Amino acid sequence: MLNKLTTMLKHLWLDASDARRAIPADMLKRLAQRVAASERRHSGEIRICVEASLPMSYLWRLDTQNSIAALTRQRAVTMFGKLRVWDTEHNNGVLIYVLLAEHAIEIVADRGVARHVGPDQWQAMVGRMASAFREQRYEDGLTQALEESSALLMEHFAVDAESMGADANELPDTPLLQ
Repeated sequence: MLNKLTTMLKHLWLDASDARRAIPADMLKRLAQRVAASERRHSGEIRICVEASLPMSYLWRLDTQNSIAALTRQRAVTMFGKLRVWDTEHNNGVLIYVLLAEHAIEIVADRGVARHVGPDQWQAMVGRMASAFREQRYEDGLTQALEESSALLMEHFAVDAESMGADANELPDTPLLQ
C-alpha cells in the first residue's frame, strides 16, 4: 500500500512542465528536424512521446497484477493508438515512448515493422537510450534511438531515389510532450 501511495505521489508531483524541462524548445525543434530528415529516406513514420507521469486512471490499477512496468507498456500502446502511429499506410510506424517519472522507455512498432525487427533489437535500443538518460543526456539518447530506428526502417522500407522525399508525411514530426 505504501509503495502504491509513493508511486502515485511521484506521478502527481510531475507534470508537462517537467517534460518541457527535460526536452526544452530548442531540443524539441532539433528532434523534429531529425524525424523529418529520417522520414525522407524511408516510408515509415516515427513518433516520439515524452510524458512526465502516468494519468491517475493508470495508477489506480497498480497492484500485484499490474506492475508499474506493465502499466507503462500499456500506456505506450495506448499512445501508439491515440497518436495514430498504427494507422500508417504501410503499417510501419514506430513510437518511442519515454515516461520520466519512472525513467521508463518503451518502443512500440506496428505489425509491418514487427515482421522484420524482433523485440531483442528494440530492447537493445532501449538499453542504450536508458544509459544516456541516466547521465541526463536526453537528446543524445533520443537521437541515437531515432537514428537506429531510421536505419531499421531504411533497411526494410527504403524509398527509392526517384521518389525520395515524395512519400507522404502521415504523422507530425514534432515530439509530443505531456
